[in-house]
Amino acid sequence: MDFLDYAFMQRALLAAVLVGITAPAIGIYLVQRRQALMGDGIGHVAMTGVGLGFLLNTSPVWMATGVAVVGAVMMELIRWYGRTRGDIALAMLFYGGMAGGVMFINLAPTGSNANLTSYLFGSLSTVSESDVTAICLLAAFVVLVTLGLRRQLFAVSQDEEFARVTGLPVRALNLLTAVTAAITVTVAMRVVGLLLVSALMVVPVAAAQQLSRSFAATFAIAVAIGVSVTIGGTVTSYYQDVPPGATIVLLTIGAFIALTALATPLARRRARAAAAAQSAGDPAECVIPASREAADNAGV
Repeated sequence: MDFLDYAFMQRALLAAVLVGITAPAIGIYLVQRRQALMGDGIGHVAMTGVGLGFLLNTSPVWMATGVAVVGAVMMELIRWYGRTRGDIALAMLFYGGMAGGVMFINLAPTGSNANLTSYLFGSLSTVSESDVTAICLLAAFVVLVTLGLRRQLFAVSQDEEFARVTGLPVRALNLLTAVTAAITVTVAMRVVGLLLVSALMVVPVAAAQQLSRSFAATFAIAVAIGVSVTIGGTVTSYYQDVPPGATIVLLTIGAFIALTALATPLARRRARAAAAAQSAGDPAECVIPASREAADNAGV
């Protein structure tokens, strides 16, 4: 535990825990909406914010947050109105964000590609006190949204039409989800990096789904996995001198593989037990309507 004697490791671990909580917390809604790669797109756009931060001599974290939020809103607008040209518009937005980040940081007097690399792939030693303050504030917002509005966000993620019929403000909730995802990306970029954050938003959720189909249980397991791998990856990075972002993502994928290997025989055993019960003449279970089943699975 000697690493706790160093201030930069204390800051890095605090940031890692917050990332481990927030990334799966919003990622579960993106997975439900089949927008697993949204975080990756937002990460590309946030690069422009990082470059602008260096160019304007302001906080790259806050500048990246502002640009990422604008980019996320544009992505939602393109999804609503883009129609057949939407994929082209999104491609230009993503790659324009990357190009803008590289250009702005090279125009900055104190900027260089080395500075950009720490934001792309994460860096333990560069997490400053101001970064920790920003990460804490942004993470608090993400947690409040994902827990406080979990019923509404779950309903919209499951079925937008049904949510609209029940009177929920679907477009406002979609925008809020996109903005929360953008904030999560900037929370995670100092630990995992902009190019790898999407994996931490999606893979823990996919791993948790191997053990549970209940929304509440999946949420809790995904967050537990997220916190475990971010702390494990951060500590491993300190002792082995390896990149923290890559280490965290590889540990996350390892957790997914392990849980899949554990869940597969259990699922087969349950299937055989159900088949044996049916062949013995037991009455079949009643089928729950889709809307009722979704509500029951939510567990909220």
